[in-house]
Amino acid sequence: MKKAIYPGSFDPLTLGHLDIIRRSAKIMDELVVGVLHNSAKNSLFSIDERVSMIEEMTKDIPNVSVASFDGLLVNYMKTIDATIIIRGLRAVTDFEYELQIAQTNHVENPEVETIFLTTSLQYSYLSSTIVKEFASYGGDLTKFVPPEFIDRIYEKYQIERNGF
Repeated sequence: MKKAIYPGSFDPLTLGHLDIIRRSAKIMDELVVGVLHNSAKNSLFSIDERVSMIEEMTKDIPNVSVASFDGLLVNYMKTIDATIIIRGLRAVTDFEYELQIAQTNHVENPEVETIFLTTSLQYSYLSSTIVKEFASYGGDLTKFVPPEFIDRIYEKYQIERNGF
């Protein structure tokens, strides 16, 4: 059985993340979306909110589960018996960093393999950082995140939606 983890902060979950989740679920027997709790980052959404939002968006995909973790990914993978890491690549610039991380994880645990999925062209520019930047100025988020989350994001910035 192929069990994989798609790790990230998902703050907030974007349409690009959802694309990678759906595509990964088609090629894996089981996919865990691992929401990283990184105390060094100032997150827009709490860990519980992020887990809940991803669960809401993936409830129709039977082989996907969502969990939070902290610490080293390879250590967490042992606790859930996963051996595959899914990573999305937007551009060549992502690859160099992701390759270093993949190689380090493989050195730490030779059973761990990383699969890189290139993002769908329509999401190749998209990141959570861009979403937060647009949201902080009241920008239109309709092409970036699921519609269910737009008002929640604006609320975090105490901004009202500008007619989008």
